[in-house]
Amino acid sequence: MLGPLTRRETEVLKWVRQGKSNKEIAVVLGIEPKTVAKHLERIFKKLGVENRTAAALYKGNAHFGR
Repeated sequence: MLGPLTRRETEVLKWVRQGKSNKEIAVVLGIEPKTVAKHLERIFKKLGVENRTAAALYKGNAHFGR
């Protein structure tokens, strides 16, 4: 893992784990769907996964909520 997830990344991951789409997450967080996509790119990289399903199922030793 490259570093701890930020608070916002942790929030995005929480909603991904609840099955929300990027558009739904954007509405909840008051941001653009493209911003959600960027957060997910960073989350995937930090967790060492390739997709949202793997990120949602991630149980590794991640440091959340910097």
